[in-house]
Amino acid sequence: MSVDGTSAPYEVITMGRISVDVYPLQIGVGIEEVESFGKYLGGSSTNVAVAAARHGRRVATITRTGDDPFGRFLHLALRDFSVDDHMVTTVPGLQTPVTFCEIFPPDDFPLYFYGRTPAPDMQISADELDYDAIRSAGVFWATVTGLSEEPSRSATLAALEARGRNGVTVLDLDYRPMFWESREAAREQVQRALPHVSVAVGNLDECHTAVGTSEPAAAAEALRGLGIAIAVVKQGPKGVLAADDTGTYEVPPAPVDVVNGLGAGDAFGGALCHGLLAGWNLERTVQFANVAGAIVAGRLACSSAMPTTDEVEARLSGDADVR
Repeated sequence: MSVDGTSAPYEVITMGRISVDVYPLQIGVGIEEVESFGKYLGGSSTNVAVAAARHGRRVATITRTGDDPFGRFLHLALRDFSVDDHMVTTVPGLQTPVTFCEIFPPDDFPLYFYGRTPAPDMQISADELDYDAIRSAGVFWATVTGLSEEPSRSATLAALEARGRNGVTVLDLDYRPMFWESREAAREQVQRALPHVSVAVGNLDECHTAVGTSEPAAAAEALRGLGIAIAVVKQGPKGVLAADDTGTYEVPPAPVDVVNGLGAGDAFGGALCHGLLAGWNLERTVQFANVAGAIVAGRLACSSAMPTTDEVEARLSGDADVR
């Protein structure tokens, strides 16, 4: 049963990383000089779930926490954001991960990971997944980070295989070098996952990991050549290139005074899910997602900064008051 009390299938299910994000409330200084911090729900796939819920979608996430106060905080936060947490369980003996960052706008946001050796969210097993829920969801969102360790790797592949490219099955190409022995090791696992995916989303470096090229059009063509229906290549300050059967579209970047760029990609992901579920064409969907990402980049936090549909539409219409 979803968080709204109905038995209807979830519109979005995400699977992957979760953490407590600890962000400095002073910008432009190192952690050694920071005097106060804010505590937030974090983790890329979890943030995507929050972002989709902000657009009114019925959302659940699959992940694991430690049995500790930080884990209890994450459950409370998920519920507050209207994300169903019944597939979020604890792993005895492990600590809930905590991620610190430093904020040096516009493009330097170092991350420091604690409690990930091992991390509870990498302990998801294939035999504990709710395959009926996964198959019936309108969108299923998985991440490359989930492929970096066992048993999460096998569970992620099993979930993708169960989908069989039905509905919208997304692989977030979020290649993070600290979680892999090498780029080649990551590419091997990504290549195992891509045949089960209908949408692939990544930046230039992540596309290079996935298909061996960071040239945007070539990367999209390579992904589409693997049978993927929609390829989305994020180009940073050059905007987004996206391709499907109707053509290739280039969407320019949305103007923003960057405060913290860490949550922009997750806001993009949740908005992408919303647009695809709404049946919008690819160009409109990417324009909407691009603006959602820009709004979050102009705010301090990630999960609590995710915009509503009205906020994104207002920015698209040129309302300068949306912050």
